[in-house]
Amino acid sequence: MSIKSQIDRLQAELPVGVKLLAVSKFHPAEAVAEAYEAGQRAFGESRPQELKQKYELLPKDIEWHMIGHLQTNKVKYIAPFVTLIESLDSERLAEEIERQAAKNNRVIDCLLEIHVAAEQTKSGWEYAELVEFVEKGGFAALPHIRVRGVMGMATFTDDEAVVRADFERLAACKTSLAKYFGEEFDILSMGMSDDYRLALEYGTTEVRIGSTIFGAREY
Repeated sequence: MSIKSQIDRLQAELPVGVKLLAVSKFHPAEAVAEAYEAGQRAFGESRPQELKQKYELLPKDIEWHMIGHLQTNKVKYIAPFVTLIESLDSERLAEEIERQAAKNNRVIDCLLEIHVAAEQTKSGWEYAELVEFVEKGGFAALPHIRVRGVMGMATFTDDEAVVRADFERLAACKTSLAKYFGEEFDILSMGMSDDYRLALEYGTTEVRIGSTIFGAREY
């Protein structure tokens, strides 16, 4: 199926209020342009330099989301234009995003990436550590960051019960954290090509779909 037909199918399937983020990492700008022509406007990238290159090549009404692990020394590449940093996973990274956002006279929207998967290699806050940072006023001291919600990845497994438990925990984390933030804390980003239908059952507001739209990645 073509990129357009896949986007059309997904948009028809997703409930009202659930955003489709097309994960374009490792795919060429031409593929992003094809999705753009099909009406897609929100794209996810995992490498800051690649994200910056695509931003420079493609239409400026695209929403660019940073979804991969973000090193502090790479924040400067995307701070001038990024729409949403979904992978805010540490106090140190938050402080650097604040610095770079202030330099660019911007308030940058971010999601708190929480680690729920079995794999220790996956990024994210440990929930207790995150709550401690929030309760001591960590984000109140970072006026150039607007925390919009929570992001996470389920364990990579064929065991549906494990994936469901991960999504249930992420949804519970968002509910518990809501009292610390305002009405704009409204995004729950979870679910990818293999498991987004399960994520929908647990209230995700954004699914991150790559291979279903673009096919196998070109590393």
